[in-house]
Order: sequence, then structure tokens, then C-alpha cells
Amino acid sequence: MLNEFPEVHSETEEPTQISGREAPIDPRRLVRDLHAFRDPSVGRSLRELAVTLAPFLALIAITLVAVEAGYVVALLLIAPASLFLLRLFLIQHDCGHDAFFPSRRANDWLGRFLGVLTLTPYDCWKRSHALHHSTTGNLDARGFGDVDTLTVREFLGQNRWKRLLYRFYRHPVVLFGIAPTYLFLLRHRLPVGLMKAGSRYWVSALATNATTVALVALGTICFGLSTILFTFVPVVLLAASLGVWLFYIQHQFEEAHWDRGDDWSFHDAALHGSSHLELPRALRWFTANIGIHHVHHLSSRIPFYRLPEVLERYPQLVSINRFTAVESLKALRYSLWDEQQRRMVSFSAVSAR
Repeated sequence: MLNEFPEVHSETEEPTQISGREAPIDPRRLVRDLHAFRDPSVGRSLRELAVTLAPFLALIAITLVAVEAGYVVALLLIAPASLFLLRLFLIQHDCGHDAFFPSRRANDWLGRFLGVLTLTPYDCWKRSHALHHSTTGNLDARGFGDVDTLTVREFLGQNRWKRLLYRFYRHPVVLFGIAPTYLFLLRHRLPVGLMKAGSRYWVSALATNATTVALVALGTICFGLSTILFTFVPVVLLAASLGVWLFYIQHQFEEAHWDRGDDWSFHDAALHGSSHLELPRALRWFTANIGIHHVHHLSSRIPFYRLPEVLERYPQLVSINRFTAVESLKALRYSLWDEQQRRMVSFSAVSAR
């Protein structure tokens, strides 16, 4: 399994103590200690699913009916519906890490069901996301489930046309507008990147597509195609844009952590190459605590509702790569990894040299 990186620990190691101003954190030892938080509660998981899925379905139903009274009324419901859909995607995300239920089969089938609502073939996404976790911060293993990132040397070594394309790709309008639309409406329709990895991923993509088409057909019969397109599609795209923004700030910030070859360490990259996005309480709920991303990357099988327990037990983790929502916007300027300065830099900083 790629969901967890293999860990080796000495029999004589003591539990990590990292409160107050004690010794620096040893991420390898911390991973072992975090195993105590990995057991999900079936009852808690079912409640989290119920209070997310039921309001989402209700909002979609009300929105479809509201369109008949005027699209302006329906527009008011798109934002809250998108937030609930984003939370469903993050529950699907926990299923992919075997973190939502104790049973892998239960996780997988719930993930496949939610994948229809999020337009994300579950088995394809689970595989690519596992690769992302196992290679985060590794300059020699980029390209799976991450935001394309070039080093300064790679960028300067390209011709003008390729540099222009990279600048275009890294523009916020593209990253959070065009890219989510392409990703969720087009790319996910095929097992891109996994086409030769086995029939399982083709089945995942095509079965998700077929079920989605069936639901759209049923909705078209009941409400009309235009009503379906002008309600559910905006909900999906807004949720997708929010999700991509979360994913971006989780690994794209000035003090991010990248290395090559033997210098790369899974544990260091997980702890220091992932951020802690501290959001207001309501947004923490809708984003299923995914902002506590450094802890998630250290031990991805911790259920999202137990991540705050980790911060309470290990308060020193709170300040590591911490950003507020407003502070995270500054990360949009950083587009290149400078191997000499060991930090992300902006295009303007490179041009000024």
C-alpha cells in the first residue's frame, strides 16, 4: 500500500514529547506515536456522513425546484451546496486512506458512491493520491496528484514558448478556474495516467461515468436538461475550485520542502512540506480539518475528525507552516522552487536577477 510510507523504529525509542519549548520534533518517532489516533469510530463516521450528505441532497433538491421560481433564488443556494459537496469529497478522501471506517471494503464502496456525486472515479483517484502521498516533496518523482512545479534552473532552461505556457498554467485564473473545470468535467472521465495500470481503473472511470449519465438522465426527465446543467454543474465547479485552492496551499508556500535523491525523506517532506491552514471554525468543519495537512501527511489513516486531537496532544505542531486564510493568499505569488535558496520564489524575483 502506498497510503502509508513504511516506518522503521528502534525498540528503545521513547514516545515523542514535543510540548512547550522542548527538543525539535523527530517526525519518524512522531509517526509511531500518531498510530494511537488512527482508529475510526463507526458511529462518529456515520454521523459525519449523515450531517453532510442529507443537507447536500436537500439543497440540491431545493435548488432544482427554486429554478422554476427564478434562477436568482437558486443562485443563493449554490454556495452552501458547494461547501457540502466539498465536505463529501473530503469524506471520500478519508475513504481512500482507509480512515473513515475500520473496514477497507466499507471505505471503498462508500468512496465509489461519493465519487459519483463528486465526478471523481474513486479507484483512479485513490491510486494517484496514494502516489502523491508517497512522493510529496520529491523533485525526482513529480507528476502524480500534485500541482506542476518547476525549479528555477528548469524554468530558465526552457525556451520562451514553454516558459510562457508555464506562466499561463500557474496563473490563479487558470489554477482555480480553468484547471478545476478541466479536471472534474473532462480529465476524470478517463483513467489518465493509469491507462496501462490495469482494467480496474478503466472500470472505475467508466462505471462512474455511466452512473452519472443515468442520474443526469433521470434529472432531465424530472426537471429538464437545462435545469440540471444550471444547478449541479455550478455547484460542482465551485466545490472543485475550493478544493484546488486547498490543495494548492497545502504544498505551495515559500518555506515548502523539496529534495532530490537520497536527500529526500518522506517524513521530513510530510512534516515540513505540508502546511497547517488555520481556518475559522465553520470553514474547518466544511473542509473536514484538511488544513491540518502536515499531520495528515505524516499519518494519513487518522480520521479527519481526530486531527484536532493531535494538535491538542502535540501543541508544537500548531505553529509549523501555519497560515490563516488571508495569509495563504500570499502563496499565490510563488511559482518556482529555488534549489539554492531552498524556498519557493516568484517569477518577478527570478526576472530581477
